[in-house]
Amino acid sequence: MITVVALVLLIASLLGVSVRTRPAHASDLYAASREVSPWWNASAISGEYISAAAFLGMAGLVLAYGADMLWLPIGAAAGHVVLLTLVTAPLRRSGAYTLSDFAAWRLGSRTVRHAVSACVVVIGWFYLLPQFQGAGVTLSVISGLPVWTGWVAVVLAVGAMVLPGGLRSITGMQAVQFWLKLIAVVVPGLIFLAVWRLQNDADAARAPYFHRPTTVTAGTSAQMRLTAPAVVTVRGVLDGRRYDGEPVRLDTGTHRVRSGARLRFPAGAAVPHTDRLTPLRGDRWATPFSGGRNHPLAATYSVLLSVLLGTMGLPHLVVRFYSNAGGRAARRTAKIVVLMLAAFYLFPALFGTLGRLYTPELLMTGETDATLLMLPHRILPGLAGDLLTILVATGAFAAFASTSCGVVVAVSGSISGNFGGGASGFRLSAVITMAVPLLLATLTCVPQSMALITLAFAVAASSLCPLLVLGVWWSRLTPAGAVAGVVAGGGPATAAGLARILGGQRAGWLGMLIEQPALLTVPLGFAAMIGVSLLTRATVPAHTDRAMVRMHVPEDHP
Repeated sequence: MITVVALVLLIASLLGVSVRTRPAHASDLYAASREVSPWWNASAISGEYISAAAFLGMAGLVLAYGADMLWLPIGAAAGHVVLLTLVTAPLRRSGAYTLSDFAAWRLGSRTVRHAVSACVVVIGWFYLLPQFQGAGVTLSVISGLPVWTGWVAVVLAVGAMVLPGGLRSITGMQAVQFWLKLIAVVVPGLIFLAVWRLQNDADAARAPYFHRPTTVTAGTSAQMRLTAPAVVTVRGVLDGRRYDGEPVRLDTGTHRVRSGARLRFPAGAAVPHTDRLTPLRGDRWATPFSGGRNHPLAATYSVLLSVLLGTMGLPHLVVRFYSNAGGRAARRTAKIVVLMLAAFYLFPALFGTLGRLYTPELLMTGETDATLLMLPHRILPGLAGDLLTILVATGAFAAFASTSCGVVVAVSGSISGNFGGGASGFRLSAVITMAVPLLLATLTCVPQSMALITLAFAVAASSLCPLLVLGVWWSRLTPAGAVAGVVAGGGPATAAGLARILGGQRAGWLGMLIEQPALLTVPLGFAAMIGVSLLTRATVPAHTDRAMVRMHVPEDHP
């Protein structure tokens, strides 16, 4: 199965690789010579945006938390509308290669450049981490190999695609892989839906239960809470006592499971809740803002705000519009992206809903990212399940590879641009860009890739979004104001992200703000940027009027 997946990905990558892969100058590395068509560029942007979180994590969150999670794809599509409306064409007309270049050009300050570059690096690392984690889950599910082998596989693949030619060498590959990913969700989605209708299975909104005898292995020590008594076959340590495969009656309430214990639940038993993941029960799963998280209404607003505004601050997406020929082409590209993402996001909700029926044990283990990978064999055992698993796994690895390539190019361009640039500096920066999230992958306490990806959105929404919006539309922005806003918004968002990655979950308002800080950090970023700019109005750059004219006067060519 691994061989087939690798072969399909290789063919897709070769189909998309540009004829000219060796860069001649900086515009090849960072902007693909500014000659990518809107349709081709939109496919590449969509392929880059559909990451591990979108491909696997979205279905897993719907499985666990239900209707609240549907705001994420809505925010993703709406974020591109905001991007199109506010910054796409003006940013392209600036002529910069990266966000750091734009900040330095707009404000004439190396300090601002360095502050923006730091944000780009943090966002890139937060965005790469779930790609590695998703690759590990995928390879483990389809082959049984250790999770770390998936991390290494993605690093090697991304290095092979990025190092030769930067953005130019990956644009075609990302465009082709978008269509591969779309096929990998549309075909299984339609088949799964047809089979479910034929089976006339139960309503997915009911409390999750085991449809067949199911063995669950505890990956870590955890507490589980049973909502109904069950007779469970136990091998390992449960409630401080070791069992060797004998049946044990477990009463309603909390039980302690030690790492490595194997519990076999009978068909019809309710899926226990664990302290690693608290899924919603019954029809609450289908009801918005019904609980299951810290302050669910505030958390939903916060994550929606971060996705809506953070999209324009994602460096690997914004840099794509520099590869268009002009502002009008950039606008057409953004419009097509909205349609492509809307088509894709119809399906993760379906997979999460079917996961409630066919893979409920994932609610106990917390490995909800594996939902889509496990559905083919649960719904269609045998050869049909094998073929669909190959298709889904191929799409998953395409998601990891295409997104990781875009992030590495954007972050490497920002790092190398601060130290003189050049092909050798770009390649060294690419190695550094991949090394740090690879280390973080060994330390993270967060099992869901979508929860990790929202950390990147929160930092982007709190730091680079205010800089772009005010830099494009407000002529009174000053270098001091820009630095103050980036630090005031991006600093707390980064701290919250690290606390989430390294420290696990917390309760109450503090826990909600650590998980989804945008509700606090986005206003902080805007307020600090505006306030300090007004206090330092005498330092508005002298070339501001010329810069504003350049960004807002349409070009003569398309």
